[in-house]
Amino acid sequence: MTKELQIFSPDGKTRTVTLENGRVSLGRASTADLCYPDDAGLSRNHLAFEKDGERWMLRDLGSKNGTLVNSVRILNPTELHAGDRIAAGHLVIVFDQPVARNSRPVMFIDDSSARHEFNSTVVTSLAGAIEEDTSPTSGSRRTQKVSALIKAGNELARQRPLPELFELILDLSIDAVSAERGVLMTLEGEELVVRATRGEGFRISATVRDQVVSKCASILVRDTQADEAFRARQSIVGQNTRSLMAVPLQSAERLTGLIYVDSPSSSREFTKDDLSLLTVMANVAANRVEHVRFAELEQVRQLMARDLDQAAEIQRRYLPPDPPKMRTLDVAGYNAPCRTVGGDYFDFIHFSDERIALVLGDVSGKGMPASLLMMGLQARVQVLLDDSKDLGATMTRINDITTANCPDNRFITFFASLVDGKTGDVAYACAGHNPPVIVRPDGAFKMLEGGGPVLGILSGIQFEEYHAQMEPGDVLVIYSDGITEAVNPQDEEFDLPKLAEVVAANIQKPASQIITVLNQALLRWTQGAPAADDVTLIIARRLA
Repeated sequence: MTKELQIFSPDGKTRTVTLENGRVSLGRASTADLCYPDDAGLSRNHLAFEKDGERWMLRDLGSKNGTLVNSVRILNPTELHAGDRIAAGHLVIVFDQPVARNSRPVMFIDDSSARHEFNSTVVTSLAGAIEEDTSPTSGSRRTQKVSALIKAGNELARQRPLPELFELILDLSIDAVSAERGVLMTLEGEELVVRATRGEGFRISATVRDQVVSKCASILVRDTQADEAFRARQSIVGQNTRSLMAVPLQSAERLTGLIYVDSPSSSREFTKDDLSLLTVMANVAANRVEHVRFAELEQVRQLMARDLDQAAEIQRRYLPPDPPKMRTLDVAGYNAPCRTVGGDYFDFIHFSDERIALVLGDVSGKGMPASLLMMGLQARVQVLLDDSKDLGATMTRINDITTANCPDNRFITFFASLVDGKTGDVAYACAGHNPPVIVRPDGAFKMLEGGGPVLGILSGIQFEEYHAQMEPGDVLVIYSDGITEAVNPQDEEFDLPKLAEVVAANIQKPASQIITVLNQALLRWTQGAPAADDVTLIIARRLA
């Protein structure tokens, strides 16, 4: 017999998986049958469900954070039974026999054509329920209500994952008003999703549902047999339901869902006191649901932040730690991602005392995807760049490899140069990057124009090598557009002439100090506003 898994994610989503034969693995690895790559609490290969005759066994695959069955960590393969709850990473998994494929736990009955002047129906709101709760009532009934709310407060205060919390809320609701059946649903977009049930075969009036969802109204139908509208709906009355209530799961911020409870004909009718109690309890529960959701989102955010910090540290290690010391050139570089990790990079490849390759790239987009692409490009450049080869041919090869591995929505601008400090010759090739400039001591500057399209779009493009000349005292500036496209409050860009002006005014300073002065000028220009793009610079001064 097949079994099913109900997998509950921190975002409230539920995934149903059928177990048939063999083995089903779960983890962050792309090779896992059930892959959850964004759950940092999971190991790459975390656990596996394994068929053993008529039994299903759960095996932990040496995971870092462990696997729990019914709150107990397992060390050996463990037989699973219907209703077992498995915790792995941020997932909660319920193991049970599957329900029939054509069954629906809740069916909404369209009663739009019926009369809705329910003569045994009470409609209220959260404010009305609270006001009702402060009005005089019998001592015993008030004691019952206070006891139910205290119990709910104590139970809801404990830390629980959302799937377990939904089950608890429904149990508390049913117990508080002595209902026989109930269902809790959450609003996901415009759809109500069942999260917990007690009983089966629910047929709920669509009008009742709409009143709760659209108006945040609490509905009590004391006696369905006394209401003409319900008598006309045999599919509802046929459930042997006498009295029902539906209330919103409503926090101060938003509507989270609804709770529906009912009782059969042999039970007592629900009262206005029951409706007030259930409405207030649902409000308390909704606030708890929101708190847990925010807490889980914050936990995920913290895990992502930690991963990003580690990625940023790895990325920093890919950048050259110190510029090489050369007799004829003074070189410095700088990179500041606008996010934790970025898509810009620069590198120095020192071939001899006189010759050095200076490269700078900028991936479209920001964040982790851009960072991963850039690290891949850097590895290729370090392998392919050779001072004895034509830079145009090298760029052609880099583009062909990049295009084969670059997603359709990404591309890279790239500039590669080979500078001879002794002769002042600058050989370069450009792939759609901002043209670098050579700034002269007299303030004039020369743009290094020429080049081809960006990397990663089209293979087979032939790039060319170009040449420029640096004289003693000249400064070569290679930069990303995070500098020249930075804007002031008047939306004016820190353009190329401004960059050249700052460099010319400080041209006698060491390369590292020129970078410092440029950053200060950029900060003054933007008046301290956060950078909208990564900022990357290479400065090379010819000394002799």
